[in-house]
Amino acid sequence: MSLLDKSDKDIIEIANPIWINLIKSSNMKDYGGFTKDFSSQMLYGANEVELGKQWASNDLISNLSEEGFKAFGCLRRGLYVTVLYKQTSTKLPGDFLGRLVLGLEGEQTKVFGATIF
Repeated sequence: MSLLDKSDKDIIEIANPIWINLIKSSNMKDYGGFTKDFSSQMLYGANEVELGKQWASNDLISNLSEEGFKAFGCLRRGLYVTVLYKQTSTKLPGDFLGRLVLGLEGEQTKVFGATIF
């Protein structure tokens, strides 16, 4: 079954472990762990030096709460599914919006986009 044909619940079950890994790896500033689920297209644009600069200059992305997130829906567009997350920080007050774009690369589900703001 195609990723696009799965229910929101099934997609979120696939997405949550990926999101948790992104949170943990970002908090530890672990490039290898952070990029392990990236598509080849994402890996091409996510070099270690640029990610290091982002981790050094952005308090949010290295202080994400590992328990303070909740998926609240999926958007399907073209070949990709975007999972939207409500995310909190251990350092900054308030709620933030997380976006995880998933798609298939061969038979594997991969990350084609990830942002938080």
